[in-house]
Amino acid sequence: MIYVESRDRTLLDQLEQYYDAVPRSAARVEEFGPLSLFVREGQGGPFYARPTRGWADAAGTADVARVRARQRELALPESFEWVAETTPALRAAVEESGLVVHEHPLMVLDPEDTPPAGTEVFDDLLVRIVGSDDPALPSALAVPHLAFAEPGTGVGSADVADIAEAVRARVADGSVERVTARIRAGLTVVAAAVRGETALCAGQHQPVGATTEIVGVGTLPAARRRGLGRAVTAALVTDAWARGVRTIFLSATDDDVARVYGRVGFRRIGTALIAEPAEQASA
Repeated sequence: MIYVESRDRTLLDQLEQYYDAVPRSAARVEEFGPLSLFVREGQGGPFYARPTRGWADAAGTADVARVRARQRELALPESFEWVAETTPALRAAVEESGLVVHEHPLMVLDPEDTPPAGTEVFDDLLVRIVGSDDPALPSALAVPHLAFAEPGTGVGSADVADIAEAVRARVADGSVERVTARIRAGLTVVAAAVRGETALCAGQHQPVGATTEIVGVGTLPAARRRGLGRAVTAALVTDAWARGVRTIFLSATDDDVARVYGRVGFRRIGTALIAEPAEQASA
């Protein structure tokens, strides 16, 4: 946990409002006193449990156990997400219950900062917003999965030959259809570095009112070390400012990735924590 300046306390409270609001467009909420479990309704990946907004008392190990029992009953991953600086006592409770906690730098772009430049060209690549009818959308949703399968910032093995299979998987699991609907509803914005009709790097932001989170920025491993992730992030920031968003934040995978975001203008204000069973973490 890091020291938090008074001005960042207000930002952290804004992020709590966002964290509570953003899953509600696709999930129902089951409350367990100091903890709330978001249960997805319809297709899509599972959500998680997190602190109940506005609850005064800290969660204990028994509260965590109750939520985990419900997650098992629903065949959901036993995962919890929260911010260390906002809910500091929760870490002890989840670790006492046997969960493993992972730390991720929580970063914000200050409202007074000047937006980065918008559209950028990298030789044969164009960095741009990808619409719901854009032929590059399926690959823009597939490429981050290839990126996260080879974590880190170094050049990896997955290349353009692997994109087609990843696209088929995203079509088969309903991801393309689901994100298409979210784009049309204004719930998700996708940006990508595109060659022809194929994305080599992509990411998203998900606006709720004046706050948005940048998520899932990933570069095809073979195309890393070209600045594509930084450019895609800048395009998402520019789009968010244009939509009237004033608080833009993200959780970096680790300190190396945080340094990349730092070059776009993000600064660290806290630590995002994710807890899960050891066997889930190693899967």
